[in-house]
Amino acid sequence: MVDDDLELCSQVTQYLGDEGFKVDAVYDGEQGVECARSGIYELVVLDVMLPRLSGFDVLRRISGEPHRAVLMLSARGEDIDKIVGLQIGADDYLPKPFNPHELVARIRAILRRTCQRSLKSGILAHDVIVIGDVEMDKDAWKVRRSGIIVELTAFELNLLELLMRAAGRVLTREKLARLILQCQFDPYDRSIDTHVSNLRKKLGRQPDGSERIKSVRGVGYVYARPRESDS
Repeated sequence: MVDDDLELCSQVTQYLGDEGFKVDAVYDGEQGVECARSGIYELVVLDVMLPRLSGFDVLRRISGEPHRAVLMLSARGEDIDKIVGLQIGADDYLPKPFNPHELVARIRAILRRTCQRSLKSGILAHDVIVIGDVEMDKDAWKVRRSGIIVELTAFELNLLELLMRAAGRVLTREKLARLILQCQFDPYDRSIDTHVSNLRKKLGRQPDGSERIKSVRGVGYVYARPRESDS
């Protein structure tokens, strides 16, 4: 979701999460372009009025991205906005304020249409995550760094997926243990730390020499996006 209304983003993220969607929110147009091009997301909920880059400009930059559906929002609710958005490449348009049930219904309808278009063209979108020089094709259970396959265990691949999908955000050791080990967190269990250490060795450092997976002392780990990496 790309919207500078933090309260609305929080409400929509929670509501869509309860409906089974995985949702991230960013609050300006340039971040929206970056996220939409990352290959992580199937659909972008995009506001028209945004700082740094308008929703229409974001749409122009991402409209050529394959398998990237866009639902536009606007508080203005003007017909001209709807026409322009649809002409540029939006899949649907929803004026604010909106009923959350309608938002879910429109999202599901867009995703159904996107899937049908892919099947008719003989193309099935893969679940691919790309951050910097690392690419994960979850459907094929393969990870590549600079085009070279990195051999990972199933445990390591699942751990890396969680970290990459949450890139830039800290995941606690407790959450990682709960999702990966599927057991109650034991602060004396160093399994997660060991697997993170193995991942670091196999993936190597960023091209600038910084760690891909950073430790946050006493909390957990974060997969650093290239622009956020430091020594």
